[in-house]
Amino acid sequence: MLVFFLFILGLAVGSFLNVLIDRIPNDESPFAGRSYCDKCKKTLKWYDMVPVLSFLILKGKCRYCRAHISFYYPLVELITGIMFVLMYQFTIHNSQFTSSTIEQFSNLTINYLYYLFILSSFIVIFFTDLKYGIIPDKIVYPAIIISFFFLFFTLREFLQLRSGQAWLSFPLQPAILVQLATLGVYANRFLSALGSFAFFLILYLITRGKGMGFGDVKLAFLLGIILGFPKIIAAFYLAFLTGAIVGSILIVWGKKKLKGGTIPFGPFLIIGAVLSLFFGEKIIRLASLWLSF
Repeated sequence: MLVFFLFILGLAVGSFLNVLIDRIPNDESPFAGRSYCDKCKKTLKWYDMVPVLSFLILKGKCRYCRAHISFYYPLVELITGIMFVLMYQFTIHNSQFTSSTIEQFSNLTINYLYYLFILSSFIVIFFTDLKYGIIPDKIVYPAIIISFFFLFFTLREFLQLRSGQAWLSFPLQPAILVQLATLGVYANRFLSALGSFAFFLILYLITRGKGMGFGDVKLAFLLGIILGFPKIIAAFYLAFLTGAIVGSILIVWGKKKLKGGTIPFGPFLIIGAVLSLFFGEKIIRLASLWLSF
């Protein structure tokens, strides 16, 4: 029942993300005015905007002018709904902690809400860059700030939950271990962000903004904070790999020219980041085994 509720909630949030995707690139406030059809400008009723269901009932067309509605809209809603469920499985349902204390529940809930925010930001960045060739600062900058706050205020408490478990076997006091681990994670994330920013800035300068936009540089900084080392390496590898594969296919099909005249790289960075976020440790282990042969 909870999973179903989270999925429905995710569909509703996905509908709002569609508003952000369409309005932010045009400098429109997502809270100013009701939604309308892009073709006939007719204000939409609530029953025209029921996530996924309205698209299916109307057969992908506007109720008023019968213009085709982009498949992006139900796709974003479905992805967001699935994301709400998957993140619950990864952060709360599959948690290794068994205690039912309020402190533990609060930390897990904060983790869940934070990663929902991050993945929602990823979805907006993915489709905004894909549709308009823009990685919006209005999404990236708040995500960077919130990620720093998340690390600062929650990581210490989260590690303290573990200080009374496996770490008790060490000769050092658990409190000292928590402090060392916390400082280590802070340094890891911050250096990963700076390193990612520097690497993509060099690519941006070398290509003079043609092969890599400055939005990608700022996005790389955000991904460094979120993933840290070595997951950020896996994310970049997957991004360049998928970008090369898709780019080659588009060239063969004669569809290399997209919005803005180039293939946007932001969506591939998001794909790599999501895969690394969920499966980064497994990917790194597989890569280590492959390199050991």
